[in-house]
Amino acid sequence: MTDSGSGINFRNLLEQQILKTKSLQAKLKKLEASRTEPIAVIGLGCRFPGGGSKPEAYWQALRDGVDAVREIPATRWPRGAAWPELPEMRWAGLLDEVDTFDASFFGIAPREAMALDPQQRLWLEVAWEAIEDAGVPAERLMGTRGGVFLGILGLDYREHVASQEPERIDAYALTGNLMSMASGRLSYFLGLQGPSVSVDTACSSSLVAVHLACQSLRSGESDLCLAGGVNLILSSITMYLAARVQALSPDGRCKTFDASANGFVRGEGCGAVVLKRLSDAQRDGDRIWAVIRGTAVTQDGRSTGLTVPNVLSQQSLLRKALEDAQVSPAQVGYVEAHGTGTALGDPIEFEALKEVLGQPRPDGSSCALGSVKTNLGHLEAASGIAGLIKVVLSLHHGAIPRHLHFETLSPRISLEGTPFVIPTEGLPWPAAGAPRIAGVSSFGLSGTNAHVIVEEAPKPAEGA
Repeated sequence: MTDSGSGINFRNLLEQQILKTKSLQAKLKKLEASRTEPIAVIGLGCRFPGGGSKPEAYWQALRDGVDAVREIPATRWPRGAAWPELPEMRWAGLLDEVDTFDASFFGIAPREAMALDPQQRLWLEVAWEAIEDAGVPAERLMGTRGGVFLGILGLDYREHVASQEPERIDAYALTGNLMSMASGRLSYFLGLQGPSVSVDTACSSSLVAVHLACQSLRSGESDLCLAGGVNLILSSITMYLAARVQALSPDGRCKTFDASANGFVRGEGCGAVVLKRLSDAQRDGDRIWAVIRGTAVTQDGRSTGLTVPNVLSQQSLLRKALEDAQVSPAQVGYVEAHGTGTALGDPIEFEALKEVLGQPRPDGSSCALGSVKTNLGHLEAASGIAGLIKVVLSLHHGAIPRHLHFETLSPRISLEGTPFVIPTEGLPWPAAGAPRIAGVSSFGLSGTNAHVIVEEAPKPAEGA
């Protein structure tokens, strides 16, 4: 079809426009697919109280219901530093060692290592172990678009460094005690040239770090990411401040969802995950522990107080994570709750879960609620990664560990008419027709909250 006066072939123009439209639609489809692409967890590393120095040891401790909280030994700080009028300062979930470090392995001189915050030392070691677990040769990471996202908030070691005689304080005291250096040091050691970010959103820091890592991978900014969190209890001053605001449990236990919940107990540890886009992990033949389907981060905004949880914000968080994951509420079979064990926070968290996930399932299936804080205490900046790794291991082993310190449900919580159960004994979680899916929550004292939706690893392709 041609305009005889102008010589224009309208058929050709129409075909060209159709081709352009199809090309734009294909690009849009590809962009949408990348925005929602699942993220594969291909490596794990951890050091948690109760013997969890490796992923399998951590799983064994969870499976056996180990309570890792103990009295703080005099070797951590002088006994007199625990004020007698504050018995809640006696308890913590502690690692056995926080003062050992193979400095030469990481190319760090002994003098520099002495000024280095033990949190930086621990993060280097655990991140390296996660890379080993992933089977990724470290030399292949040099110069790549690898990202590091670390949740960290405590600066207890700075007090020790500042107490030194002035002539003993040098430049290493600065680089060894800045939070930004904790992520930057790992990127430097591995030669990574992607984003390197230290995150402090208080208790949600490590799960926010995971969220940022997933975004970086989906946008193409990074091709591989290390994400996690670290927290060490090195100063009685920080413990004293937490006790003074009546946040800590006098009997030193997180009794999440229980009527006797009276505060949390502090804990320490470190966890790391190695993340890749699922398509890349499958292409490269990586072992996949589990898959992150979606993530979300929100802020409480204006509520009844700066540190008071906001139930509406928590509901929004859950809905956004489900939407990002393209998962329905009825598909979620387990939620690793933030669950600090406070009389105010637990009921608010439960009400948000009930509103979004609490409708009875058509097939009559249940959704278990638990919190690793009942085992380890509240790991603060590392609490979210401890919960995430627990969920990854639960999916891998097909079981949900029992929830400790639960006897009587809080009078402000009702399970009636919901699919929720609290596993006072370990529950089997076998593979079924549909993939098993869990959610992980982490809420920050700052009001910044995160939720991650995790799915079991895909079955290997036939013949793979």
